[in-house]
Amino acid sequence: SNPFSSLNLPGDVRSEQQHQQQKVSNQSSGPSYRKDQYFSKGQSRGERGRGRGAWQGGHQSVSEEMPKYITVSTFAQARAAEINAMLKAVSQKSSNSLVFQTLPRHMRRRAMSHNIKRLPRRLQEMARKEAEKAVHQKKEQSKTKCRKARRRHINLVAEFNHRQRKNIWLETHIWHAKRFHMVKKWGYCLGNSPTEKSYRACYRAMTKHCLLQDLSYYCCLELKGKENELLKQLARMCSTDAGLTFQEAHCLSGRFEGSLNLYRADRYPEDMLGPVTFIWKPWDGSENRQLWIWVHPALKQDILKELKAIFQCSEPEEICITEPVTTSTQEEKQVEVVTSLGNKRKKEDKEGEKAVPVKKIIGDGTRDPFQSYSWIAQTTGIVISDRSMEILRYRLIGPLSHSVLTETLKAASIQTVRKLTELNNWWVENCKDSEKISLHQCQSAIFQLLEGMSSPSEMPPGTILGLTVGDPRVNLPKKKTKAVPDFEKYQDNDKVRQLYLKGVPLDCAHSFIWDHDICKNVTENKISEQDLNHMRAQLLVPGSHLDLGPCESKIPILLVQQPGKLAGEDRPGWGSGWDIYLPKGWGMAFWIPFIYRGVRVGGLQEALKHSEYQRTPHTPNDFPDCQAGMQFARELETSLLEKFKRRPPAKRANYVKLGTLSPFICPWGQLTKNWEGRMKASGGFLCPSSLHPESCTTEDATHEGSNSIGITREENIESSGLSEKLLMQLSAWCYPTAGKDQRIRLISQLGQKEMTEDVFLPILMSYPRALVWVNLSLLRKGNPELHAMICIPTEDDLLHLGKDKLFCGPQEPKHRDIFKDKIKKQKEEKKKKKRKDNVKSLEGDPSDIPDKEATEDCEDLILGLWSDALPDVTSHCSRTVLGYVTQGDFSLAAGCGEALGFVSLTGLIYMLHNQPADKKGLVLLRTPASLQYRFARLNIEV
Repeated sequence: SNPFSSLNLPGDVRSEQQHQQQKVSNQSSGPSYRKDQYFSKGQSRGERGRGRGAWQGGHQSVSEEMPKYITVSTFAQARAAEINAMLKAVSQKSSNSLVFQTLPRHMRRRAMSHNIKRLPRRLQEMARKEAEKAVHQKKEQSKTKCRKARRRHINLVAEFNHRQRKNIWLETHIWHAKRFHMVKKWGYCLGNSPTEKSYRACYRAMTKHCLLQDLSYYCCLELKGKENELLKQLARMCSTDAGLTFQEAHCLSGRFEGSLNLYRADRYPEDMLGPVTFIWKPWDGSENRQLWIWVHPALKQDILKELKAIFQCSEPEEICITEPVTTSTQEEKQVEVVTSLGNKRKKEDKEGEKAVPVKKIIGDGTRDPFQSYSWIAQTTGIVISDRSMEILRYRLIGPLSHSVLTETLKAASIQTVRKLTELNNWWVENCKDSEKISLHQCQSAIFQLLEGMSSPSEMPPGTILGLTVGDPRVNLPKKKTKAVPDFEKYQDNDKVRQLYLKGVPLDCAHSFIWDHDICKNVTENKISEQDLNHMRAQLLVPGSHLDLGPCESKIPILLVQQPGKLAGEDRPGWGSGWDIYLPKGWGMAFWIPFIYRGVRVGGLQEALKHSEYQRTPHTPNDFPDCQAGMQFARELETSLLEKFKRRPPAKRANYVKLGTLSPFICPWGQLTKNWEGRMKASGGFLCPSSLHPESCTTEDATHEGSNSIGITREENIESSGLSEKLLMQLSAWCYPTAGKDQRIRLISQLGQKEMTEDVFLPILMSYPRALVWVNLSLLRKGNPELHAMICIPTEDDLLHLGKDKLFCGPQEPKHRDIFKDKIKKQKEEKKKKKRKDNVKSLEGDPSDIPDKEATEDCEDLILGLWSDALPDVTSHCSRTVLGYVTQGDFSLAAGCGEALGFVSLTGLIYMLHNQPADKKGLVLLRTPASLQYRFARLNIEV
């Protein structure tokens, strides 16, 4: 009840009292506390009063008055807790803002961020704590984070060496990284393709001018020992049936480079290791010889392991720690400066000692000081050394590559005066020998004769020329120029003709690059770019020629001619060029002068196209019978499968309906096994296949070989173990003729036999599971793709082609997807299972666990891919499968679609035996994502 309601007050006074009553009732009651916190049990809030004349609140009853007394200790504790909470809230920031940012905007000043005294005194202590906390949070190298410090040469080198611990950089890596798409392969970081549009430009460079590639990632294995011991063991890894061996006379002398395929010891034609190239050091009169074997990095470990096994080499007891290599004395001083600095850039190892990062040349991260790179045989004394990245290798491809060489490189001048430094000491010692001076002059004269040649293919294949040249950076032109040959100078020179016919003399193949000490001296005493630019700046006439005199570096190099396309009749010598071998540390010193002569640079994709236009197998893509080729195929299958899964089912091809059993990998083991089974089933002779086109579209047709046939990539496939004589025989049989008389005359000219059962049946028995490297050219339009199927045309297809010359080819009937219902059923079961699990989880029953087997089966089945074991791959489609394509594209060289791949030797003989004479070598090509077959011409180039 309102106490004012019983009083009779005037109207103004009553309204004033009602206003005061409403104001008091709306006021906050202050902090809340429990009723019994400050009062005893019998005491209530209503017993408290403010004296006799105290008023009582509007809605408060008389019983809720203030207490007459309180407990002081309890009340003080409660108030102290509230005061502490208030002070803590005031002292701590509730946001990430700084102290001066909490001030009103009109009180803020710019100097407050770095001058604490500009803040109000009540905030200065908090600002001081913030500043101390920020200092502790900074990293130790915070002062070197500015760009100027990061771009210092010594810091850059340390950073680059740190970044190439997993993937090694070439010396030209930074140049490539700015202009190429980089990929990480085989433990290296390599340029894949240029960022600019240069597909046709690179082809024109290979055809008309010069293309430059950095092949320094190729691995060099060096063998030293007695010649007889080396040849005796190396003969176990190769065979004369497959071509050249290490004992070839013109290669053993050191005049020419050789190439061959290596196999495991005494396992030919099985267990292939891969292709290699080799160079013998020219014989110097001693019984010890030196051999370089150049291998692809994907093949290095297998070949090195086999070499150590056959020579019985053991690990060295003491590991020789190589000294850090520096490019100049100035860089050595920079390393000393880093050691004398504070602890900012010094790293601490596990033992707590401060270690300075070792200074290394960019791209020289291959040498782990705690890993051995040399192995010795205790019985024979043969030494195997890994000289990977110790010798750089560049390749110049194109008809004008020798012109680029002659304009870029100049023969070193004779020097007989010794300098105070170690620069060119080895050259001064050799110049004192008159025989070596005459040899150097002979090499220089032959090198100058290269300028008058129209193409490197005019030289004998694999010619080797040793040379010592001066620093190519001295002859750098002001602008980029295009190197062209000077035909007027050597047009009627007899020496050029003798060079065509006889090649380079044996003595001129010698080079000082074989000597490890000389290579080390050349690398360590290289003049830095900074010193060279400083000398250019001191020239009286800016831009004039810089003559270093005796201070100019002398670099030993080795030039090896690459013959280009040798097999076949069209485009002979296409893709020929020169390989140049350099000591390490001189990569960019030779690279930039080559660029200034107008060459175009290519990457891994250009190397692949170079092999495709030459119609030669590319390493390791086209070697399915070696471990590196199998590994490449598995990685490619994984990447293509992931790309296939990223697309929705409606936007990707259904390969089951298209009749493509294996769209992402070539089942070579399955193919050869099926053809071998067909031969055995027919009693040694192959009968024509009578499969109906629709026979493989039903599910029952797959039960015949599903239990016993699978993808076995480890099967013994003999892709490159066929003899050269047999390949020439097959090549002659593939050649079509218009009449039988012309064909017999052609075969008699080649010295081959006519195709009869007595001739080819022994071949089938000897090589039942062999693969043959073939090239295919499309007769009409079409663009062959990777993993396209090479099939045998039927008699009706050949008759239709004879009647209609514009007939492109037949079409494959559409297959039925036998896995579609199974996948749909499993998806429905998975949805039901998911709903049931959701209901049980809502009910709180976590006991049921989803069935893992059903989930795995549903994940294994992919819509559009064959999910069971592969059936007979040869008879799955309406046209019998003969082989698969490993490289295919539109060829700018031929002007039509071209493809390279392997076919089964058994299937090839079967096809050629049943084809008419004028249709020999005609096959059908079908890409994995198409039903259209297209006619192509099959050739075997030897």
